[in-house]
Amino acid sequence: MKAKLAVVGAAGRMGRRIIALAVESGRFELVGAVENQGHPDIGKDAGLVAGVERLNVAIAGSWPAGAKLVIDFSLPEAVERTLRECTAAGTALVMGTTGLTGAQQEAIKAAAHHIPILYGTNMSVGMNVLFAVVGKVAAMLGEDYDIEIVEEHHRFKKDAPSGSALSLAQSICRATNRPYPDCLLHGRSGKEALRKKGEIGMHAVRAGDIAGIHSVIYGTLGETITLNHTAHSRDTLVRGALRAADWLLDKPPALYSMADVLGIS
Repeated sequence: MKAKLAVVGAAGRMGRRIIALAVESGRFELVGAVENQGHPDIGKDAGLVAGVERLNVAIAGSWPAGAKLVIDFSLPEAVERTLRECTAAGTALVMGTTGLTGAQQEAIKAAAHHIPILYGTNMSVGMNVLFAVVGKVAAMLGEDYDIEIVEEHHRFKKDAPSGSALSLAQSICRATNRPYPDCLLHGRSGKEALRKKGEIGMHAVRAGDIAGIHSVIYGTLGETITLNHTAHSRDTLVRGALRAADWLLDKPPALYSMADVLGIS
């Protein structure tokens, strides 16, 4: 039986691809497509907006009934409503929205006492493997290796640095006992800009239609090691989210991550 799915941010770049690939997979039945009130695509068929066949599900500002699973890759402004509606309906939630405040992150943790929630700053399988190894590499290399993180995204991305870049930094800080976020240096400029021991440089690039590139550079006198992940399109994120959605169904209330889905300890 197909899982009954609702997508929040259905007319956005990620929302459209979630709908398209969910339909293509044959594992999901779209029963709701949510957008902000006043969005120009309100009332349009969600399948046609996503570039697939007519699904007879209109994009709406109201919350749908009957969904067993919600996927939300929209904007931080939608988080509170999504959590409220999913909690009230007992609906499992996969959320990939980045740029959240501390209060919003705490709200997700609180809601996870009532419903299963899988939250991740990046649902790509490969990226989550990178999350798992960057700290281990930093710990093995030791304090003599400087660390810089460079993330590149399309010109339309609002938050910087990316949530994935921050997740990389958090993994490194946990493994090396660095204070997060105090050890981060966002950009570097000026005539006295020498790096300080133990800091992690964080750099954000916004250009064109770059889907997502994350590089972690470890450098010391004599050699450099670079770990890199390149997303060729948003579809890699969507496929990871759909894999997570399959996994999350029927799980008990808790806060999960892609590491749980992939069995990464």
